[in-house]
Parts: sequence; C-alpha cells; structure tokens
Amino acid sequence: MKIKLLVIGITLLLFSCGENSNLQNVYVKDAPELQKALDQATPGDNIVMSNGVWKDVPIIFFGKGTKEKPINLRAETPGKVFIEGESYLHMGGEHLIVDGLYFRNGHSPKNSIIRYMISEDSIAFNCRVTNTVVEDFTKPNRLTNDRWVEFYGKHNQLDHSYLSGKSNDGETVRVFFTGNEHISNHHQIVNNYFGPRPRKGGPRAETIRIGDSKTRVSPSFTNVSNNYFEACNGEVEIISDKTNFNTFKNNIFYKCEGSLVLRHGSYATVDGNIFIGGDESNFYGGIRIVNTGHWITNNYFYKIKGEQFRSPLAIMNGIPMTPLNRYLQVSDVVVAYNTWIDCKSPWQIGVGQNLKSADVLPPSEIRSAPPIRTIVANNIIYNTQVDKTPVINHSTMEGILFKNNIIDNASEDYSEYDVLQSGAIKMKKINDWLYAPADSKNQILDTVYTGYDFAKINHDIFGASRTEKNSIGAINQTATAEKFAIDKKKYGPKWFSTEKINVEPKILTASSAVGQLTKKISEASSGDIIELSDALYTLPSSLKIDKEITLRSKDPKNRAELVFTGEQDSMAFQMKPKGILRLQSILLKGERGKYAFAPLKKNMASAYNLYIENCVIENFNYVLKAYKGSFADTINFKKTTIKNCRNGIELAAEDKGDYNAEMVSIDQCIFENVQSNLINFYRGGYDESTIGGSLSITNSTFMDSGKNEKNGILIKTRGIINVTIKNNTFKNNPIELVALLWGEKNNHHLDNTLINSGKIRVEEQQKLKILY
Repeated sequence: MKIKLLVIGITLLLFSCGENSNLQNVYVKDAPELQKALDQATPGDNIVMSNGVWKDVPIIFFGKGTKEKPINLRAETPGKVFIEGESYLHMGGEHLIVDGLYFRNGHSPKNSIIRYMISEDSIAFNCRVTNTVVEDFTKPNRLTNDRWVEFYGKHNQLDHSYLSGKSNDGETVRVFFTGNEHISNHHQIVNNYFGPRPRKGGPRAETIRIGDSKTRVSPSFTNVSNNYFEACNGEVEIISDKTNFNTFKNNIFYKCEGSLVLRHGSYATVDGNIFIGGDESNFYGGIRIVNTGHWITNNYFYKIKGEQFRSPLAIMNGIPMTPLNRYLQVSDVVVAYNTWIDCKSPWQIGVGQNLKSADVLPPSEIRSAPPIRTIVANNIIYNTQVDKTPVINHSTMEGILFKNNIIDNASEDYSEYDVLQSGAIKMKKINDWLYAPADSKNQILDTVYTGYDFAKINHDIFGASRTEKNSIGAINQTATAEKFAIDKKKYGPKWFSTEKINVEPKILTASSAVGQLTKKISEASSGDIIELSDALYTLPSSLKIDKEITLRSKDPKNRAELVFTGEQDSMAFQMKPKGILRLQSILLKGERGKYAFAPLKKNMASAYNLYIENCVIENFNYVLKAYKGSFADTINFKKTTIKNCRNGIELAAEDKGDYNAEMVSIDQCIFENVQSNLINFYRGGYDESTIGGSLSITNSTFMDSGKNEKNGILIKTRGIINVTIKNNTFKNNPIELVALLWGEKNNHHLDNTLINSGKIRVEEQQKLKILY
C-alpha cells in the first residue's frame, strides 16, 4: 500500500512540474534587465525587482497573462524597492499584477505615474496595482497638470495602496472614457489609504474623478469602496462623479475639506460612508447631490460644518436646459436612513440658487431649477447644542417628499419647516465621534417610512440586518456599532505606516558672526527653534527656508535686529516648497528694491507658510511678493508693525480660478506708509470649485498708506470668496476706497473707523470671467 501511494505521489509531482516547467521567477537589478524581462514574460511568470533605489526608470509593462496565470511584477521586499527621479509605470495587456513598489523623491515626466494604458493599441484589461505607495511624487511646478493614477480599459483595480502629497494641478486618480473599450468598465478602487492632499489654491485638485462633463450619459460601474480619506483638502470636491451607475460604499472621510460630489453622474449608490469632521475647520464637507437617480443611504456625519457647496447634505438647484458641463436638475433621488451628529445646518436644499446674479452671469449659469421627485426619509439629526438653522432652504422644497425624519435639537423643538419631527433621542457615545441610539424601544425611531424599493435597504451602516427589526437613522443596532472601530491597517499596504513620529524641537542659539545664522538653519531639523542672542545681525544673502523653522529673539523684550543687505530684487527670506517660517520678536530691516519674503520664482511644488508675530518690518520694496505658481497655505501677521515700504503683501500672480494663498490673516497689526499694494489678494475667474481664498483683517491700524495706489483701493480682494474686515482703524490714507467687497459672497465689514480714508464699498454682484 505504501509503495502504491509513493508511486501516485511521484506521478502527481512530475505532472505538477511538467505543468509549471515554463514558469519563471526572474530577478532583475536594473532598468535594462527589467525591460528585457517584461518583454519576454509569459503567463504565470514573476518578475522580481531587487531591493534598492531605482532612479529614472520608465516601466513599460505589456503582457498577456490569464486569470489563472497572471504576469506578476513585484518588489523583492514590499516597501524596499524605491522608484525615484523621473519614473513611471504604464501597463497594457491583460491580467497583469504590480505589487509592493514605493514611488518617492521624484515625479513622472509623463502625464501620469501609474496608467492602465501604454498607448491606444495597448490598453489594460483585468490588471491590478496593489500594495504600492506613491508619496509626494509631485510635479515641480504646481500649475503643471497631471494625474497620479489614470484608469483606462475595463476591470482594472487599485487596492491596498497609499497615495499622499499631490500638490500640483490635476486629480490624484482619474478614470478616463475615450471610447467603447473604456465604458462599463467595472474598475475597482478599494481598500486604499488616500493620505493628506494639501490645499491647492484653485480648481482641478480632486482626489478621485470619474469621467468628465462629456461622459455624463456614459455607464461606468466603477466601485470606490472601503477606502480611507484623510485630510484630502485639494479643493471643494474630494470625489467628483461624472458618469453613471457608480458605487461609493463604506469609505471613511476623516477631516477632509471637501465633499463626495455627484457632479455629472446619475444612479449612484452612496451607502455606509462615514464623514468625520471637527471644530477646527468650517470647510469639512459631506455629500453634494446633482443629477438623477441616486440612493444616499446609511451614511453617518459627525461635526461636518461646511456651508453651501460643502454642506453636510447639499441638494443643489440645477440649470434649465443645462449645457453638458453645468448642473442638471436633481430628480428621483432617495436620501434615507442617514444620521447627522452635531453638524452645522446639515440639510441645505437648493444650494447654488443664484437668481440674484442674473445681471452678471449668462443664462447658462443661472441655477433656478429646484429638486423634484426626491424622497428624504427615515433620517436623524441629533445635536448636543442647539442649531438655529438645521435646514436651510435656498430655493424651494416643494419637489421633495419628507417622511419620518427626526431631530433632537438639544431638546429645543424645531418647527421652521415642516420637514422634521422633533423628538427626544437617547444617544450613547461610543467613542469621540460615534453616537448610537441607546433606547431600543423608542417609538419615534421605530416608525419608519417604506417607500418604493426601500426593501433593498436591508442592512445598516455596520452590516446589521434591517429585515426583522428596522429603525430610523444609519445605525439599526447599537450592539453592532459598539463593536466598530476604525482600523487604519485595513487601508493601504500593511508594510507602510501612516503614523507620524512627534519629535521634541531643539532650541539652537545663533550669534551674529558672519554665516552662523545660515549655518544653524541648515543644521536644524524641521520644527527646531533658533534663538538670536545678539543685538544686530547683517544678512548679505537670502536665508533659505525649506522646513519648519522658528526664528526668535532670545529676549523678546529686546528684539534682535536683522538688516538685509542682499542684491536688488532678492529676498531676506526665500520660501521654498514645504518651508514654514515662524518669525517672533524680530526687527527686520531692508532697502528699496529688496523683499522681506518671497517664494521661488519657479518650481514651487508645494506650499509654504508664514507666521509673523511681534515683529517690525520696514524699508522693503515688498513685504511679501508672490510669483506665478507659488502658493501659501497660511500667512499670519500678528502684533506686527509694517512701515515705510513701497509695497505690502502682493498675492496677485494667478488667473483661471487659481490664487496664491488660502488663509491670510492680519490681527493687531500696524501698517504705516505703505505706498501701494498694501494687501493685494486676487483670484481671477468665476469658479465655485474652491474655497476661493480667505482674508481676515482685524483689530489693526492703517495710516498714511496708499499714496501711489493707481486704482484708489487700499485693500484689494478681487474674486476672493471669504473676506472679513472688522474692528480696524483707517487714518489719513489718501485713497478713494479702503476696500471693494463682493457682497454676494462671504465678504463682510464691521465696526471699522475711517478717518480721511475714503470708504468701504460693497458690490453685491461682481462680474468675473467664466472659466468653463
């Protein structure tokens, strides 16, 4: 018997060896070996890239594997094969798998890093990229457009990958539709970790975009599910859906300043997603609805405080007879079994209604068509503090059927619109952001509305059945919710850690010896503090800031003086990508023809930040001079005096909806004898897909400034969306207007004192160039 079994075993072994005799594990160590192996690969082969740095490597991966025997390109050790320099991966063929690569320290010389197509005659089908990282692999110029991942073909997949740090123009992931071979594609974008995408300062900065306006009638069936989105702040749209029949399920959006937007697509399924906001930003967004046939179910929103286009739930007005690239009227949408906890004005209906702008916009821009044939039912709004406006009606709600929606508004009855039923809901706080109904026998929660096809909503957000027992809101069973916890390890590659190590900053001391301050900045780690111990420092050349540096006087009461003596048109502080400068208790002096602060003139791949406090800045040509393509996330002047400068803060180098800074604040400052461009903050073009810039000027004094201002406006804010001018004094400024504000947008002035300084004028409507 033993002999018989041995013979059978040997026979099976020989058969197995014969069946796989042509399969190969090919180890490659450089680009020529890699390309040769790819060109010769056959179904079932494994091409293994050796550990180390692969620089300036174009990976052209064409092959035809099979479902049973794909062709694999993988890292020898996932996470230890570094793709750097000018490199990219383009795939074409069938059943190809790429596994474990790490793109860093470079950018693609093409329009994409990862593309599921080599050329029009070598498109990818049934191909997969997994377990891969793309981190800060961004173009040198912020305004150069590209995509990091481009989907073509059908049945392709991006999974368990990490993408973070795209700061230039263009989407992180884009699904293209350029012919019949790309529609009804069934692509899978699943289990990925989309890390922070910084504010871009303009449109065209989505994390995921599916199609475009020309594909709004095309079927896609793309699945975007089980992904984690963290601080995806590029623009107002995190996801922009522009095709039909797509699914967005079980994604987590953590502190993202944007929304999941059903922009041109119809018949989307948006189910089981979690939106977590907080108190630190008023730009966290939820779901924005346009078009027709969507089902918005089982979603949970916590402290989402965005307004208008970023509302927790924004149901938009459409444009009658809309052009392809504008807004189709909302119709036949179901919004059911969702929960909003401590959100600001969570329901906003008729968002974008702009009839008052009819005189400055063409008819094709007027959003006057309210939502119709839409059901909003079985939802919960719960507030721990009273919200005076939980529902905002921008247009009309007559086309919406509201059924069995419950609000507990911190025990204060709400009755402005007949769309919510006030009631007491006992909530159990499970963690920092998750609340679930604690009372399983609350009649107002158990009375659900059953509309057409509602039976297909048979599970809640955490998978608990709704079949036997059903209740209002996203959570049907508290016990199931109690077991839920966010496990970041489920998203992205297991080998890659998204946790950041906090390091205590070191305090260094720099004397006034020639070159020592430059040396200390070079030696410092990001986050370190450099103290100036002497009284006078001469700077013969620019201090280059490419990391986070705090520069302060050792004794704040005796501020150190920095005198910049560099060349004409040079800057005391040159802000480089990712440079963060905190200047505290410093006297900074210059000469005419020189700048206090300026970014690079080109290749500003990432944003810089300026925090100036308790300083004096004087005798410069420009306090801050922005260049085209540069972008500051935050500029903050506090308790600082700016005097005797030819120009002030110049942020006006862009157009086409872009702008040079996001958050600009001036508080408790003095501006004296700034001759022109005291603050020139500009955004050109009419586009709603951005925050639009924010400027706050408070508790400050402006005097004897603007004498060389050609257009007679002291503070210029053309096109900026959010402007606040409050509690300031303007004295003896020889100008016509202190400011010309855009009233229809979020521009406000309050409690300012104007003495011999013209006035503040508000134009309710401003005509800008249409960008579409």
